[in-house]
Amino acid sequence: MTQFRLFRSAAWHFSALLGAATLLTAVGVVPANEDSGQWQGGRKPGEPRYLFVCAGDQARKNPDFLAVINFDEESSNYGKVIAQASLPEPGAAGNEFHHIGLSADGKVAACGGLLSALKGQKEVFFWDVSDPAAPKFLSAADPPLSAITDEFHALADGGFLVTMMGGAAGHAPGRVAEFDRQLNLVHEHPDDPPDDGFNPHGIAVRPEINLMVTSDFICPSTTLDAVPGGLDLRGSVRVWDFKRREILATISIPNAGGTIDVKLIPRDPERRGFTAGMLDDHLYLLDTRRATARAVFDFASIAKGGWPQLMRITTDGRRLFISMNQAGKVVMFDISNPDTPRVLKVLDVGRDSGPHYIALTPDERRLIISDYFLNEDDFGKVHAEGDHRIHVARITESDLLLDPRFQLDFNTAFATGPARPHGLATK
Repeated sequence: MTQFRLFRSAAWHFSALLGAATLLTAVGVVPANEDSGQWQGGRKPGEPRYLFVCAGDQARKNPDFLAVINFDEESSNYGKVIAQASLPEPGAAGNEFHHIGLSADGKVAACGGLLSALKGQKEVFFWDVSDPAAPKFLSAADPPLSAITDEFHALADGGFLVTMMGGAAGHAPGRVAEFDRQLNLVHEHPDDPPDDGFNPHGIAVRPEINLMVTSDFICPSTTLDAVPGGLDLRGSVRVWDFKRREILATISIPNAGGTIDVKLIPRDPERRGFTAGMLDDHLYLLDTRRATARAVFDFASIAKGGWPQLMRITTDGRRLFISMNQAGKVVMFDISNPDTPRVLKVLDVGRDSGPHYIALTPDERRLIISDYFLNEDDFGKVHAEGDHRIHVARITESDLLLDPRFQLDFNTAFATGPARPHGLATK
């Protein structure tokens, strides 16, 4: 049996297990007109009032949804749910909501359905968040050449670039899908993808120097029980001509065990960036000019087998944050000298917490952390549940401090039952 048939067989089995979705009303939701984060004096420029979270029903029976959280520190309802905007039928449940994108003008939020392909459903979902407290579903898309939606990059003129980790059947090669400001699919890049394990997950862009990078993570179909063998993890970063959407070079890191994310250093004249090997415990400094990578930090010094995953870098290029999923930690580095990153703080969010997705607020005063990676339940090989909590940490020059006021647990926040929070964005 071919891998394609195995993948489709797993899709049918998964679909049968899920059943029909139902729409229920969230409990404990704070109405938008009851102290939901309206303007109050003393707010600093760039300080957000709303937190958007892409989430899915743990039982995979109720619709996936976009949650809106009061993120105004001056509000008495700080950290409370304002709205729960569910996907409409058909195809509302079982998409495994994953990463999120917020358009450059802040009016559109996009969520990706990591496992939508298993049920033959659309995979990229758009909401109008012009009124952040009352999101309105706009549309959904299903790129024909690719599947397994991951990271979003908002384009300056509107629309998104979206990494699609697998081909249409969940294998390699994947693509980078492009949507215009009207949210129409423009193209799936590149026209002639590499045949050496092109499964893009992370993405970073410096348009001012015409540079884009993507990182390959895993062949998605190999995560399913229906496909024999172990996980086929990748170790490579692709260097792109951003304007032409063409791959120029491949940076190979053969022992990385999953290069899940990649970030370029803002303003760096040497055009460098960082990626991490999820299984080899190393942070790599990338030279995009020479297409080389060099290990510059060993995460085993913090926690061996801690799974370093998603990264964020401040706009001044001086601070790097990275989640360590299995270690239950988030690390803040001083990268003023990229050749020798220096640990400033190891934030412990709890044993078995499972931190994965992280987001910096626009003012870079707070780091938001969601505790869930991926659990493929009884149909797959990946089981990293986490505790479904969301944390907020205040950022200082040399420290990360958890905000005790922000206590949000997606196990109890909604009437539909426990939910799995993933992508985070603020406005």
